[in-house]
Amino acid sequence: MSDTLLLKPHDKDLGGGFHVRRLLPAAQKRAVGPFVFFDHFGPATEKPGDQHDVRPHPHIGLATVTYLFEGAMMHRDSLGTVQEIRPGAINWMTAGRGIVHSERKPEPLKTETYVNHGLQLWCALPQAHEEDEPSFSHTAAADIPALRVQGVPVRVLVGEAFGARSPVPTVMQTLYLDIELPAGGRFELPALAPELAIYAVDGDVQLDGVAVPAHTMAALPAGQAVVLTAAQAVRLVVVGGEPLDGPRYITWNFVSSRRERILQAGEDWAAQRMGHVPGETEFIPLPGHPFQVQSPTPDTGSTPA
Repeated sequence: MSDTLLLKPHDKDLGGGFHVRRLLPAAQKRAVGPFVFFDHFGPATEKPGDQHDVRPHPHIGLATVTYLFEGAMMHRDSLGTVQEIRPGAINWMTAGRGIVHSERKPEPLKTETYVNHGLQLWCALPQAHEEDEPSFSHTAAADIPALRVQGVPVRVLVGEAFGARSPVPTVMQTLYLDIELPAGGRFELPALAPELAIYAVDGDVQLDGVAVPAHTMAALPAGQAVVLTAAQAVRLVVVGGEPLDGPRYITWNFVSSRRERILQAGEDWAAQRMGHVPGETEFIPLPGHPFQVQSPTPDTGSTPA
């Protein structure tokens, strides 16, 4: 446990008590396996009239991964996809050479009061797949493998673990688990991937006897199994996989191994050449002028603008 790195979130209130906690990228750790971005939003009570919609915006070079504990979102993209996501399901959107999408409150919920709570992650695509054709995959909650491991409920959201494989399609080794550790529970987590991190979603956990507070990410030493215990029930997620195949530039919503590709994406978005979400006309301009790209750090890249 002495080599475990504890990451605290950067917490931002988007208004109305809607909190977003960002764990990755962090100054001390830019990525865990292919995961270069980790946002935890909510739980937040959505009321009629609240405006927390994510307007149409572009991506390149990454896959977005959306997972809800509570609530609902409506995904729309420039491929023409219209897909509501509910708790327990996975939306996996491969941006590749470029895609535009929005995430909004579903129409039937606009007059309702409900709680939204979930995780929005990005995976950097391997260099050989950075310019793949964009695509979208929805995996329903019922199709996600649900197991009991050492008496503890585990869902294999992405990747393979404990003899189960998720149907979510990936092009790199990726691991994403949802673990519900009961009060007084104990769980031994093997070294399931070359890089692993544990995030405490809603409560404190002990990691080899050392306290990991709620909303903290623990990046584990390579190849090390750990024992998780909790006095009270706590939900945990595990993320990881193979290390990235080289540094990444990360600026605004763009990820690439090449600086010039980020600049080109900025020009394409400014000229509205990256496509449109059918039926949506809002446009978010590039942040700052001119559009700048920092040099990547040795491991994975610069912080999103």
